[in-house]
Order: sequence, then C-alpha cells, then structure tokens
Amino acid sequence: MTGLSPDTPLGRLIAAPMRPGRLAWIGLRPARHAAMMIPTEATLIAQTGIVGDRYRTTRNGTRQVTLIAAEDLTAIAAFLRRDAVAPELLRRNLVTSGINLVALKGQRFRIGTALLEGSGDCAPCSRIEETFGVGGYNAVRGRGGITARVIEGGTVRIGDPIERI
Repeated sequence: MTGLSPDTPLGRLIAAPMRPGRLAWIGLRPARHAAMMIPTEATLIAQTGIVGDRYRTTRNGTRQVTLIAAEDLTAIAAFLRRDAVAPELLRRNLVTSGINLVALKGQRFRIGTALLEGSGDCAPCSRIEETFGVGGYNAVRGRGGITARVIEGGTVRIGDPIERI
C-alpha cells in the first residue's frame, strides 16, 4: 500500500513487523465547537466514520477517523511548557499508545473489531492558536496524528490492541 516494492531495502523495512499498540482514549465531537464526549467504546461504520461524531460522512472521505499518539501529546505539552495536554483539546477521535502512527499511513490496521486504513496526515487547524496561545500551531505541527478510513466497521474499546495487517 506504500507504493514501494517489498524487494527494495526501504520496502523491506516498511513491511517489517511492528509491535502492536493499544487504544488509550476515545473522543467524539457531536457538533462543531461542541464539547467532546469521552466514551469507553465507539462504533465505527465502514466508509462512514464513528457513530456520534460530526465528521461522519456518506462520501467515503479520507477523514472518517482521526488518531493521535499519546507520545505526541507528551511532546506537544513539552513544546508548550505544560505538564500535559488533554486529548480533547486537539479534537482527535482516538488516542493510541505504543505505536508510531506515521508507520500506519497507507497501511491497514485493526483496532478492536474494526479495520481501518491510514489515509493521511492530520494537520493542526486554525483553532490551535486559540486553544494553546501563540506558538500552539508550531507545537502541534508534525505531531497532529493521522486520518483514516473505516474499511470494515466494528466496535473499538479503550485498551484494544492496534495491529497493522
């Protein structure tokens, strides 16, 4: 899915095994500017997104689910000179732990009973400066996570493993 031949050195590295991560947090945005809902499980619908999230689509778009790594939240907090950054401040759907999300771009991966495909970067939005103040955008830049499509629907729960397929 990366477009690289598995017969090349880089292709072999990209296709190499990777340790699974886990799902650490779930957040849903029911409406624009609405407070995040933080359930312990969520239902993903193929080609649509997450039930109860405002970005749910009927067009099989690339931004059906957004993911960010807990490790990147820690780095963002350090760049902002804060002790921590709450996941809901970045308005992503899923927080992962123990897996490099960049390695999932263009790849299929399973969380719970759902199958997803990394579809791109999730760049910070213009509201980041409102949320974090001056320098907020650059603190998140390159660490905003990824977007994904839902290939097969299913249920995801906090603690579920995340495994590349």
